[in-house]
Amino acid sequence: MKKRSVRIITLALILAIMGILTVVRLDLLKLRKKDIKAKSAEPVTMTVRAQRIEPSYLVDKIKVSGTIIPNEEVSLTSEISGKITDIYFKEGSAVKKGDVLVKINDEDLQAQLRKTIYQKKLAEQIERRMRKLIKTGIISQEEYDGALTEANSLGAEVALIKVKISKTEIKAPFDGIVGLRYVSEGAYISTDTRIAELISIKPVKIDFSIPGKYGNMIKENNTITFTVEGGNKPYRAEIYASESKIDPQTRTLRLRALYPNSRGEILPGAFAHIELTLREFENTVQIPTEALIPELGKQKVYIYKNGKVQPAYVKTGIRTEEKIQILQGLQPGDVLITSGILKIRPGVSVKLQEVN
Repeated sequence: MKKRSVRIITLALILAIMGILTVVRLDLLKLRKKDIKAKSAEPVTMTVRAQRIEPSYLVDKIKVSGTIIPNEEVSLTSEISGKITDIYFKEGSAVKKGDVLVKINDEDLQAQLRKTIYQKKLAEQIERRMRKLIKTGIISQEEYDGALTEANSLGAEVALIKVKISKTEIKAPFDGIVGLRYVSEGAYISTDTRIAELISIKPVKIDFSIPGKYGNMIKENNTITFTVEGGNKPYRAEIYASESKIDPQTRTLRLRALYPNSRGEILPGAFAHIELTLREFENTVQIPTEALIPELGKQKVYIYKNGKVQPAYVKTGIRTEEKIQILQGLQPGDVLITSGILKIRPGVSVKLQEVN
C-alpha cells in the first residue's frame, strides 16, 4: 500500500515539474519573439559612399587598330632588258634621290649613238650647203626640204638613243632606304625582274578605319595617339587625309595620319593601337557607370538629401569605359550615392561613409 502511494506521489511530482518547465519555456519563447519584433521594428541605417557632383573635363574618344606604312614605297625594276654590269647600293643602306643604284650594259647603245651623231653632223653640213644653193636657184625647194628632214630626223634619233641609254641607269626616285637585293652583277634582267625595294620612313603613315557614324566628327588636323606592338611609348600623329566614302561592306571610314619619325624608330608594317579624340567638353557632369540604374525605359540615380535616399531621373550622353555623361537630372552640388545601389530604396535613411 505504501509502495503504491509513493509511486503516485512521485508521478505527480514529475508531472508537476514538467508542467512548470513547459510554462517557463513558453514564456521564454514569447519574450524572444517580442525581442525579435522589437529589433525588426527599429529603423536600419545603411552606410554608403557618395560623390559630390562637380563639372569636369570630358574627352570623347575611341580606340581602334591600324597599320604603319611607308611614306613612299616602290619596287625597283628596269625599263629595258639587259645584263647588269654594276650594283652601287648596299642592302639596308640609305640613298638620296637621283643616286644611281644599278647599271645595265649599254655598249651597243653607245655605239649606235656615236654612229648617229656622225650621220647627223653630215646631214647638217649638207643642209647648210643646200640652203645656200636654193637661194641661187641651182636646186629646188623639194631637194632642200629633203635634206632638212634628214638632218632633223637624225637629231631626233640621237635624242631617242640618249633616252634609251638613260634607262640603263636605275636611279633612286626619292630619298629612302634600300632593302634586300634579288639580283647580282652579270645577271640578265627583264622589265618584270624584281631588283630591290625602296621605302621612305621619314615620315611614316598610319592607316586605320573608324565606324562610319563618327565620320562627320573628324576635323582637319585632328591628332591621334598611338603605340606600336611590343612597346608602350606613346606617339602623336596628325590626320591629313580620309577616304571619300564609307566602305559599304564594313561601314567604316578609312583615315590616314602622318608621324615625322625623324629618328626612324618606327618601322613600316608594325601594328598600331590608336586612340582618336572625337570631342572635348570643358564643364560637364560625369558619374560612375555603376551609379546608373536602368528602369523601364528610363534611367535613374540615387542622391543623398537630408539624411535619406532620393531618386533622380537623368538623361545620359557620352559613355566612356568608367563614366557616363549626364545631360539632365543632376546639378552641381548634388550628392550622388555610389555604393549599395541594389540594397537601398527611396526614403531610406543612410549614413555617408565617404564623400569624394
